[in-house]
Amino acid sequence: MKRTIKKVAVIGSGIMGSGIACHFANIGVEVLLLDIIPNALTETEEKKGLTLESKAVRNRIVNESLANALKSNPSPIYSQKFANRITTGNTTDDMPKIASVDWIIEVVVERLDIKKVVFEQVDKYRKVGTLVTSNTSGIPIQFMSEGRTEDFQQHFCGTHFFNPARYLKLFEIIPGPKTSQTVLDFLTNYGSQFLGKTSVVAKDTPAFIGNRIGIFGIMSLFHQVKEMGLTIEEVDKLTGPVIGRPKSATFRTVDVVGLDTLVHVANGIHENCQNDEAHDLFKLPSFIDKMMENKWLGSKTGQGFYKKEGKEILSLDLDTLEYRAAKKASFATLELTKTIDKPIDRFRVLVKGKDKAGDFYRKNFAAMFAYCSNRIPEISDELYKIDDAMKAGFGWENGPFEIWDSIGVAKGIEMMRAEGYQPAAWVAEMVTSENASFYTVKNGATYFYNIPTKSQEKIPGQDAFIILNNIRESHKVWGNSDATIHHLGDGILNLEFHSKMNTIGGGVLQGINKAIDLAENEYSGLVIGNQGTNFSVGANIGMIFMMAVEQEYDELNMAIKMFQDTMMRCRYSSIPVIVAPHGMTLGGGCEMSMHADRVVAAAETYIGLVEFGVGVIPGGGGSKEMTVRASDLFHKNDVELNVLQEYFLTIGMAKVATSAYEAFDLGILQQGKDIVVVNRDRQIAVAKQVALQMAEQGYTQPIQRKDIKVLGKQALGMFLVGTDQMQAGKYISEHDRKIANKLAYVMAGGDLSEPTLVSEQYLLDIEREAFLSLCTERKTLERIQFMLTKGKPLRN
Repeated sequence: MKRTIKKVAVIGSGIMGSGIACHFANIGVEVLLLDIIPNALTETEEKKGLTLESKAVRNRIVNESLANALKSNPSPIYSQKFANRITTGNTTDDMPKIASVDWIIEVVVERLDIKKVVFEQVDKYRKVGTLVTSNTSGIPIQFMSEGRTEDFQQHFCGTHFFNPARYLKLFEIIPGPKTSQTVLDFLTNYGSQFLGKTSVVAKDTPAFIGNRIGIFGIMSLFHQVKEMGLTIEEVDKLTGPVIGRPKSATFRTVDVVGLDTLVHVANGIHENCQNDEAHDLFKLPSFIDKMMENKWLGSKTGQGFYKKEGKEILSLDLDTLEYRAAKKASFATLELTKTIDKPIDRFRVLVKGKDKAGDFYRKNFAAMFAYCSNRIPEISDELYKIDDAMKAGFGWENGPFEIWDSIGVAKGIEMMRAEGYQPAAWVAEMVTSENASFYTVKNGATYFYNIPTKSQEKIPGQDAFIILNNIRESHKVWGNSDATIHHLGDGILNLEFHSKMNTIGGGVLQGINKAIDLAENEYSGLVIGNQGTNFSVGANIGMIFMMAVEQEYDELNMAIKMFQDTMMRCRYSSIPVIVAPHGMTLGGGCEMSMHADRVVAAAETYIGLVEFGVGVIPGGGGSKEMTVRASDLFHKNDVELNVLQEYFLTIGMAKVATSAYEAFDLGILQQGKDIVVVNRDRQIAVAKQVALQMAEQGYTQPIQRKDIKVLGKQALGMFLVGTDQMQAGKYISEHDRKIANKLAYVMAGGDLSEPTLVSEQYLLDIEREAFLSLCTERKTLERIQFMLTKGKPLRN
């Protein structure tokens, strides 16, 4: 039977429940969000004359919870207008409504007795065949469905979302004793294809996979930090971006998540995993007990491992349990990795360190490798599921077995034995067989060591993905130090950037032009996409700064023109060009997207024209393109100035969309043309299919436009008056006004006496002239230098 999800019910509207409800709304599903009714009136409700029978009172808990979630930052929802897909109600009056839904998700308090009461009600009202799942993070699934109907038990399992549901990709699926295999298969595919998650089927063991390994890692560090005499700043330095982990590293992450949450899971593992060889490690150190007693739980209580006093960040001394000024952490071993771009390539260097950092990594990885190898088959039969869980749930760039492979399996075993650990028997068997590693790459796919068969087997579910790491060598067509062209198959090329932060400089522009040349002559289409952390943070402003400081204005003019011409080649080549942005897509990265035939954007794309922050206007065609898009919206009898002003403010206020869906509202993405992919792993494959489809349908090279209506002095005058008033009101500085006036000149089409039709090249020329003139301004150079050194904009 084909199963579709049109409507879900979420029972429990706390932080997690509201987050899950918002994420289903994100993907277009209708949501019924329910919670309990309050047992008393508030003072405000009493003054209004409301009673406990009033609908507003009965739905107060759920409505307040959802409202708080929608106001939170980062937002749980792609666009605030998507919130109208969520209907609220209460579990007393509205439970019968679950008869109309396709999936019921329970997210109530972590108490088995309460969950069983909820499921008794659910079983009473649900229609036969409806999915029922629990978002528990620790209660055994087998206990929850006891006493329920046969159909309920066959359609029931755990579906553990990680918080926040929108951003963290791990989706653990935990079968109950009678869960149907078709239900597990459906949820695995739905989680990946529709929710954009990494679906991992886990066993019904305490804390499942992600939290079992993740909490072990944190508890191991809690004990290690005292044993090695490390400060919390040192641990956060060692466990952050240098090893491909989030900036919040270890202790800042605990502060954000909440120490009480961590303690709850750790206690659960300690109580329920008596036979775990690391059982004692899950016992809380004394400093954690003291912090819990003091209610130093992290961000929610204003202090945890870190505490903010005014503008100063203080850190906790774990010996004295007093706060002190944060100390800068530095290690010689870390200095050796500064020239190594990818974290996966750093581990071999880090474990050879001769200082305290080297000792730390050897101890840390030895413990982690031993623990993970011993959890198979307890928590998972397949090793890749452990890596998937850690990458998707904890934001690790590489999972434990991938890290072990990078160091060398034999070296990892040597480290373990030196620290008093023994690898699991299956690892020793693997080493003595012909398998030298946990993973191999063959024919563009990743294979893993399957323990029962003692052979490398293909990881399932890859057919929907194109993983650039797997084809980087075998499918390479051309490359330089900043960009590489691969053949994706079926006549479609892919251009990947790999400059620092994927900035766009001469090497990337050369790559784009080369890719278009090749595609026009020998292939059918081009995708511009990569699988780095961000698509591109924009043009190489360091290069612009050097040219401007040296007053090499002719060279700078040529560089800007090359950028513009390359963007126009994307627009006007004889083959379809698809751009696939994700993550930060700023400045030049945004301009490139705006010049594509189609954009296939990841839902998590933070895109905008941010050039005002460095004292210039968009100079790679962005100012021109916003003018073109405004012109295309001019209709007879419209107030054209209002439309143009909206696009002017998008640039002038450096607006950045916080999701691809918001980018439609800003006019950066275009309805009916550009598409959004929720699962970023599928993005390159979808972009390839779009390019292929356009090519097969008979792509015709577009004709350059000469029909753009600009409003001349009429618009220019309005903008200049506006910027004068903004400066007079001290909303903007004198230099802000100067930049805004340059933009106004471009978007008005100059000081033409009346509305006129102009060409794109006309607009590009005045855009380039304005950009270049701003590069001669001292205050612009100050802004660029500040961004290069501090990583944030200067308002001068």
